[in-house]
Amino acid sequence: MKKLIFILTGLIAVSVINAQSLEEIVKKHSIAMKTDQLANVKTIKVTAKISAMGMDMPMTIYMKNPNKVKTVTNINGQEMVSVFDGEKGYMLSPMTGTEPVELTGAQLKQVQENNAFQNSLLENFKNGKLTLEGDDNVNGKPAFKLKADIEGGTPVYMSIDKDSYLLVKTSMKVDQMGQIMDVDYIISDYIDNQGVVMAKKTTISSGGMEMAVMTNDNIEVNLPMEDSVFKLK
Repeated sequence: MKKLIFILTGLIAVSVINAQSLEEIVKKHSIAMKTDQLANVKTIKVTAKISAMGMDMPMTIYMKNPNKVKTVTNINGQEMVSVFDGEKGYMLSPMTGTEPVELTGAQLKQVQENNAFQNSLLENFKNGKLTLEGDDNVNGKPAFKLKADIEGGTPVYMSIDKDSYLLVKTSMKVDQMGQIMDVDYIISDYIDNQGVVMAKKTTISSGGMEMAVMTNDNIEVNLPMEDSVFKLK
């Protein structure tokens, strides 16, 4: 009986230590991202480009506090637009016709993830969907490995740099035309623009092969931005 009590006490102690460690990681990450300062920011506009298959595709991301976001990507002269207006998400693509298509599930979640006003790590922690899985090594630097259980989707693994407490890697399984692929997003070159902390570079790879690079060329804060910008329908 004493041995059983000792084992149970040890398990409880380990659980408490892990919970405290995870809470501390999330807290320090939020400090590094200056999450508390975002309440003073009204809008963010990011001018970016995606480089893939020898092409540079210009992209513009509009964000309005707290939850409106719009992404416009130019592909060979044609625009693909995705938007979340605070209530619903839509996509307008040359491949789907001239009418906006409502987004649901993982596609809707992906659009919302582009919103810098939302700290997904903190939200997953508050909702009890975040766990500490151990350690990782990203570009030769130690990191904490966390797992977020996304509702309606596959788990997302996030690596937080042990020195800066910034997100440096995200890994997930992606359905690419019926084929499940393991995709890594390596995030780097963070800058601080008027309290808005964002990475300038994201490298996307699968199976060790680079697929695309997204570069944020310009980040503008508190530009006038009407709600109509986020309306497709």
